[in-house]
Amino acid sequence: MYNIFIYSVIAFSVIVFLFVLILDTSSILRIDNEKKDYSEYKGKVLVIVPCRGKDLTLYDNLLSIKKQKYTNYEVVAVVDTETDPALKSINDAKIKYIIANSKEHGSGKVKAIATAIKRFQKYDAYVIADSDVLFDKQWLSELIKPLSDKKNGLSTMYPFFKPTNNGFWAYMKMVWGFVGDSLLENEKRRFGWGGSLAFRKDLIDEKSLKFFTTSRYSVSDDISLTKIAKNKNLKIAYVKEPKPIVNCKETFGSFFEWANRQTALTALGYKKSIYQGLIYYTSEILLFVFGVLFSIFVSPIFVIYFIHLLKSIIVTLKRSKSKRPIIVIAVVFAPFIYEINLIIAIKIKSIQWRGKTYELGSYIK
Repeated sequence: MYNIFIYSVIAFSVIVFLFVLILDTSSILRIDNEKKDYSEYKGKVLVIVPCRGKDLTLYDNLLSIKKQKYTNYEVVAVVDTETDPALKSINDAKIKYIIANSKEHGSGKVKAIATAIKRFQKYDAYVIADSDVLFDKQWLSELIKPLSDKKNGLSTMYPFFKPTNNGFWAYMKMVWGFVGDSLLENEKRRFGWGGSLAFRKDLIDEKSLKFFTTSRYSVSDDISLTKIAKNKNLKIAYVKEPKPIVNCKETFGSFFEWANRQTALTALGYKKSIYQGLIYYTSEILLFVFGVLFSIFVSPIFVIYFIHLLKSIIVTLKRSKSKRPIIVIAVVFAPFIYEINLIIAIKIKSIQWRGKTYELGSYIK
C-alpha cells in the first residue's frame, strides 16, 4: 500500500511537471516579437500627471517629463487641493497645475484625469504619467508612435521597479513587476498600464468618458481605459523601450500593501486571471516541493523538476540586468508571494490608495 501511494505521488508530480512545462512553452510561443515600424506621430499632446502626496524622487520625475525630445506637447499636473504636499515639487519644476473636480466620480486619479480631459480639449492625444515614475527623454516620442496606427486604441509602457536600497522587499517588488512585462508581451493578455499610457482624443467620446468615471471599473484608470479600447475593438500597443523607472524603497508592509492592491485590482478587471494564476502558481509551488523531496529521498534524477525554476532565474536576471544573489532568492520565493496575493485578492473588500479607501467587495466575485 505504501509503494502504491509513493508511485501515485510521483505520477502526480510528473503530471504537474509536464503541465508547467507545457505552459512555459506555450507562453514563449505567444510572445509578440514582431518589430513594428510606426510612422512618427506629430499631434499635439497633453501629458496629464495626477499627483497626491510626496513620491520618492518626485521632483526628478516631474523634471524628466518636461525634458522630452518630443516638442509638440504640454504638461499639466492635477492635485486635489492647494495644500497637497506635491505642490512644492510641482512649482519647483515649473509645471502648470489644476485642481481636480471633486464632483467627478471614480478614484482620485480617475477624477484628476477626467478633469484634465474636460478642461483641455484642444489636443490630439492624451498621455497619463504617474508621479512616481522617472522617464527617459525619448519616452514620449516612443510611447505615442503607435497612435499613428488607427487600429491602436492605447499605447503603453511598463516600468522597471528599481531598488534604491539593498532590502529584500525592494528586490521582490522588482521581480514581482516582471509579471507585468510577461503579460504585456502577449497581445491577447495585454492591458494598458496607467503609469505610462497614451491614447488619441477620439477614444474618449462622451459615452466613453461616462464609462470611465461611473462604471464598476472607475476605481482604476488603466482598467477602465483598457475596457474602453477593447469594447471598441481597438488594439493595445506595447512599447518595450525606453523603460520608465519606478524607484523603490520597500519594507515588508509597504510591499505587501502594494502587491495586494495590484492583485485586487486585477481581480476587479480580469477575474479569470486570478483563478488562472492560482492554478499556475500552485503548480509551481508543488513542482518546487516535489523537486526538493524527490531529489533527496527518491533519486537525483528529479532535479529535472528545477528546470522551470532555472529558466525563471535566467529570464529574471536578464530582465534585471544584474547578477545579484538576492534576485535569485527573490525568484525562489516569488511563487509563494504571488499565491498569497491571489488568495487575499479573492477575499479583499477594499484597498488603500494614496490615503483613500476604495470599496471593492461588491466587485470581486
